[in-house]
Amino acid sequence: MIDFRSDTFTRPGPGMLQAMLQAETGDDVFGEDPSINKLEAMMADYFGKEAALYCPSGTMSNQIAIKVHTLPGDEVVCSNLAHVYIYEGGGIAFNAGAQVHAIIGDRGMIRATQVAAAINPDDVHKARTSLVCIENTSNRGGGCCYDWEEMVKIQAVCREHGLALHLDGARLFNALVATGQDPRTYGQLFDSISVCLNKGMGCPMGSVLLGSHTFIKSSRRIRKKLGGGLRQAGFMAATGIYAMENNIARLEEDHRHAKQIAQALLEKSFTGHMLPVETNILIFEVTGDWTPKLFADYLKNEGILVMAISPTQVRIVTHLDVTPEMVNKTCEVIAEMA
Repeated sequence: MIDFRSDTFTRPGPGMLQAMLQAETGDDVFGEDPSINKLEAMMADYFGKEAALYCPSGTMSNQIAIKVHTLPGDEVVCSNLAHVYIYEGGGIAFNAGAQVHAIIGDRGMIRATQVAAAINPDDVHKARTSLVCIENTSNRGGGCCYDWEEMVKIQAVCREHGLALHLDGARLFNALVATGQDPRTYGQLFDSISVCLNKGMGCPMGSVLLGSHTFIKSSRRIRKKLGGGLRQAGFMAATGIYAMENNIARLEEDHRHAKQIAQALLEKSFTGHMLPVETNILIFEVTGDWTPKLFADYLKNEGILVMAISPTQVRIVTHLDVTPEMVNKTCEVIAEMA
């Protein structure tokens, strides 16, 4: 099967598997896993932050950050399409005891003016606004990338009002490759950054949370409370080291593949509105006699897996296990559809 459902479906290749076999390991709860320590130092340096914390998942690293930045009863500002809001099991309420002020933005991206308008006044009747979260790239926005200047403006609003600024960078490497932005400038802009390794980077698991020494010390305590204290997880951290050394530049190929499939779809009369394709995610509407389920079932019969994500939309995600031959076959199947 050609699997376009998500970039989380990648499997370790020979090089990554060999890195796992050769990994040095220890007890990370004691701070003694050499591979985890190396990955954390590598990631902190790459993004220009003081420290890092290896976590099992991006959901955990996001939830840890939100917990550290807030107090129970606080309010978190984010997009109404943000992963931290709609795809993390109500974790903001469950883990941090905070509530959300959800902003309707553009493809999951919010603007500084909207953030400023969402901040509650210093009033005992209101929840204390303490944190702003943005997501780059935006998953439900079709993998779109934030404009750098807009992020700078959002940071300025946060600084003016004493708010923390967190980046859900689940697909941040895709954004960096697509825009050519400098990763170290992100470390200067955000108080904390969560970066997934188990999507386009191709690792079987893992996310790294970045921040100041003080922030990461607090985050390590929360990770333990959430059951994320790791023992000999250096085998997994070794996959992150391998990905950092081998899998960043190749993300450009995933972006090309997504654009190639998008072009094939745009030539069909049943393709409705498609979100701009900037990275490795396509989100588009199907019209006429087609529904997302019928479209997905048709492709499944041709050995191709895609995901229906709404009553009108289909999502296709390219990744490192998708070859040029698979993309060509997919385009051929689409071309034959009526």
